[in-house]
Amino acid sequence: MVTINNEQYTLPTTINVLKNNTISQTFSLSTKDSLLYIDSLLPNQSYKFKVVANTTNNPQPTTNEVLAQTMDTTSHNFSWQTFTLGEHSSSTLYDVAIIDENNIWAVGEIYMNDSLGNPDPNAYNAVHWDGQSWELKRIPFIGCGAVVYPPIYSVFAYSNNDIWYARGGSIVHFDGTEYVNHCSINSLLTGSINKIWGSSSNDLYVVGNNGNIAHYNGSSWTKIESGVDTDLKDISGTTNGKEIWTCGWSYSTGRVSLLKINNSNVESLWDSQTNTTLNIYRGTFLNSLFANGNSEFVLVGGQVLRHTAFYKNQVKLEWVKTFNGSKVLELGNYAYRIKGSNKNNIIAAGDAAMIWHFNGATWYKYSELYNLDDRLYGLAVTDNIIVAVGKRYSTGTLGGGLLIIGRR
Repeated sequence: MVTINNEQYTLPTTINVLKNNTISQTFSLSTKDSLLYIDSLLPNQSYKFKVVANTTNNPQPTTNEVLAQTMDTTSHNFSWQTFTLGEHSSSTLYDVAIIDENNIWAVGEIYMNDSLGNPDPNAYNAVHWDGQSWELKRIPFIGCGAVVYPPIYSVFAYSNNDIWYARGGSIVHFDGTEYVNHCSINSLLTGSINKIWGSSSNDLYVVGNNGNIAHYNGSSWTKIESGVDTDLKDISGTTNGKEIWTCGWSYSTGRVSLLKINNSNVESLWDSQTNTTLNIYRGTFLNSLFANGNSEFVLVGGQVLRHTAFYKNQVKLEWVKTFNGSKVLELGNYAYRIKGSNKNNIIAAGDAAMIWHFNGATWYKYSELYNLDDRLYGLAVTDNIIVAVGKRYSTGTLGGGLLIIGRR
């Protein structure tokens, strides 16, 4: 990115953008403080940028030179372990959080037999990985009129002593000692919580069905009016919390929404009913998004799209190189989740145990995981670990909880 302050130029003017002293772009500059977004750069390369006015009415025709170093690619090489849990009924895992490689939480509903081998009607709602095995857990939702050990649909963890769990319209916080049910949020929401995200436990957001958005400032919850009735399925933001987006769709109406959250305000970037300027989103059910560094968001449904964080009208489909040129990335299966640890380490997961990895330059699909009986609904990613969770329909009477761990 190159920032241009118009004090340098008499506007309007035509400028050239030089990359390594070669003109790469030419366009007309007519607004203050313009920001140039430059893509198609190679990984692990050094670049020099400057802007030169190609007219004679500017006393300072050249900007200072900006140096940039692109990130290197990461390896596609992961080794995989697959686990299934559940002995009767219909067990499913919906979400997962990684604290470290020996401390992973997955949540959902897992039905096991009791000590006599009979079906236990009381499900477990979480499992914990200690580096060696998965331990079944029951997270209590006590008070607020809630069920004591309900299925859990979302988990978000900062540390051993700072974990958030959500089910329905309720949310529970574990502080390392006790589980605290935040009853005050219940009256603010008119639908289930689907996802949790925040830069810290003093700046936490939840999104859910019927357009629900709520924010926690460390002491109290506040509802944020979204302006939509869409079922918001995911939320993600930059680490500094300055850019926060949410997306989703509703089965009953087919409505699709992409929103930007600015403090207590919400801006619609795409809505299939009211804001259809960006036709590229037409026909796409937006399931998930990931804050890809500080420059863009990566979104997924049936396709992968990149939406620039700086300009709300700049969005493009993900393209990949081919022997004959390039083409739009074809996932092959429907994707429920996209997450990453950085712009050179992004994962998309979904139907048929589909897992794709973007290493900063290329996309790679792990065909060895392919299984038509599998669905991956939840995903967590660090630099060297991928954990995807969901359901294996061929396990048990109605299917079992599925966990896939990839290690680099």
